[in-house]
Amino acid sequence: MYEWSDTDIIMRDTVREFIAKEIRPHLDDLETGAISPYPFARKLFSEFGLDVMAAEAVKTMLDKQRTRQASETTSERPAKADGIGEIGAQASMAAVLISEIAGVSIGLLSTIGVSLGLGAATIMSRGTLAQKERWLPELMTLDKVAAWAITEPDSGSDAFGGMKTNVKRDGADYLLNGQKTFITNGPDADVIVVYAKLIDDSGTDARQRPVLTFVLDAGMAGLTQGRPFKKMGMMSSPTGELFFDNVRLGPDRLLGESEQHAGGDGRDSARANFAAERLGVAVMALGIINECHRLCLDYAASRTLWGKNIGQFQLIQLKLARIEIARMNVQNMVFQTLERLADGKMPTLAEASAIKLYSSEAATEVAMEAVQLFGGNGYMAEYRVEQLARDAKSLMIYAGSNEIQVTHIAKGLLAG
Repeated sequence: MYEWSDTDIIMRDTVREFIAKEIRPHLDDLETGAISPYPFARKLFSEFGLDVMAAEAVKTMLDKQRTRQASETTSERPAKADGIGEIGAQASMAAVLISEIAGVSIGLLSTIGVSLGLGAATIMSRGTLAQKERWLPELMTLDKVAAWAITEPDSGSDAFGGMKTNVKRDGADYLLNGQKTFITNGPDADVIVVYAKLIDDSGTDARQRPVLTFVLDAGMAGLTQGRPFKKMGMMSSPTGELFFDNVRLGPDRLLGESEQHAGGDGRDSARANFAAERLGVAVMALGIINECHRLCLDYAASRTLWGKNIGQFQLIQLKLARIEIARMNVQNMVFQTLERLADGKMPTLAEASAIKLYSSEAATEVAMEAVQLFGGNGYMAEYRVEQLARDAKSLMIYAGSNEIQVTHIAKGLLAG
């Protein structure tokens, strides 16, 4: 059975010290959107040397790819894609970091996760050597922040079929038009990975047109980054709209610099990210459950009624037991995933969807139980379980609504 290693536990305790010193004192301002999350993200990277590690890893990865390409006998032969795992910390240490931050500010975590795990990861897996050299060094150190733009106002879970954002060829260039919404880091991103349908004269049905992936930089003519939305929670993660009005894109901004990418079109790129993102939700859910677990145990031991601490009452004990069962189940899901990743096995999209569905529902149920256990205090922002309840609910929508997860699970089962 997988367990946290001694190194993982040291990492956990060190992260907790950082959170107590650098994040909790500013949490109210972060969670209202009064202050930007990016300085905190960069401080985290600096404190743990992640920026230096990332810079060295990116350099090593690019050097290897240059050597590999120089030795290719055929220039057209596609370069082997480099995975995000080549430059990241080991999976268990990353899980510890994610879960600890998620229990305090899931929004702060989202700003980092989307920039690295979706924006930079897409460039890494789909980009040419020149494109990786152009964008990855600053993104992987968080000197610059990325957004990953696929969701649209009228598409939602029908991300590809309902996609209206489009590009059309204009000589050697492309012209991008359309709109994206609910884009994490959208208002402030320096680099934006955008999915758009190709308009051509082939007569292909609109729902089946090829999906291409482009990289934009902030400030480009025709690109408008909307203001942050006011949300139910996660205000420490700026979310907004993007508007494209005849944004001119050179072929060097098309990931892979070819409409016929060796790894498939943009749909294949996004689906690969969906699986990783949904597995990340389980780790975030574990962080929320762990924090609720800690807060509820402390409160049950200290809050008194009728001369007893409330932990002696059977209905409170039932709530604590349910929280503990959820914690065990989600932690075991995370451990099982870590074991498989250690063996080089990535869960399928259907498996990732099942993990996401269960863990997000468990976290939401736990957080609501925590609010109820705290009674009137649970409804007050001062006691933090109120924030955790809002954060947990976002996980049921984040990375694809739970309803669409059901579809992916069933398709995987029926495919045999």
